[in-house]
Amino acid sequence: MRLIVTADLHYNHAKSRESADELIDQINRSGGDVLIVVGDTASFDGDSLEKCLSRFQFAGSKLFVAGNHELWTRGEDSYKIFRQSLPKRVRDIGWQWIQDEPFVAGEVAIVGSIGWYDYSFAQPSLGIPQRFYAAKISPGAAEHQSEFSYLLGDDLSAHAKQIVARWNDGKFVKLHRSDEEFLDELLAELKKQLDSLSHVKQVIAAVHHLPFVQLLPPSHNAQWDFAKAYLGSGRIGELLLTYTNVSHVFCGHSHFHAEAKIGQIEAINIGSGYRAKFFRTLDIAT
Repeated sequence: MRLIVTADLHYNHAKSRESADELIDQINRSGGDVLIVVGDTASFDGDSLEKCLSRFQFAGSKLFVAGNHELWTRGEDSYKIFRQSLPKRVRDIGWQWIQDEPFVAGEVAIVGSIGWYDYSFAQPSLGIPQRFYAAKISPGAAEHQSEFSYLLGDDLSAHAKQIVARWNDGKFVKLHRSDEEFLDELLAELKKQLDSLSHVKQVIAAVHHLPFVQLLPPSHNAQWDFAKAYLGSGRIGELLLTYTNVSHVFCGHSHFHAEAKIGQIEAINIGSGYRAKFFRTLDIAT
């Protein structure tokens, strides 16, 4: 079985669509048995999701994993989108929503999860208290916006006050629960999938957010380091490592290619960004 994996097509962005179309054309020519798109295909509002997924002319099974951008909306409840509207849209155009339903072919299975973050990847060197990460705004940005004045306090260093950044999930994702609570739900669901596949020889995991600290991008500047808090959680990787039949995990989200062997798992970040897109193939004996 030949598996093809890609991520972060960001089809609703004008600067991203041309490169996404080129990559889809490459995948259409390459063939394969199973295709996985691991999140951030398009934001929820509009029809970019359908336009993107419909361009794949792929004869095999097509598996979909959501990313944080699929939950971006200017109107609806993001949690309701994730649980109801988005799975229906994906299934209506012939893709499998593997957040709820693992793909199984012989002795191989594929599980999926959006993942999420709990700020465990936050960089201590920045000196930013957790309340800022929960609000998805840095101290320097909060000082200039009155709605975030409640976050300011005497515990902030001069360095922290110089960091000006925001994470836009704070504007466009409305979960009505904390990030930690959402991740708890997702990990419980992923565990249930993995438990049901204990009899399967090999399991591939597709998780949008990063499951291992080893996949984080290198330090660039304080603003980019602030964003690392939202790239994933080590708890995802810890869960995967407890299942000895999990051989690979594919992720995206950071727009930075990285690979690491952690325990028995080959962890691969596809590395697609807004301009450059990539896919990976994996040949598996079934």
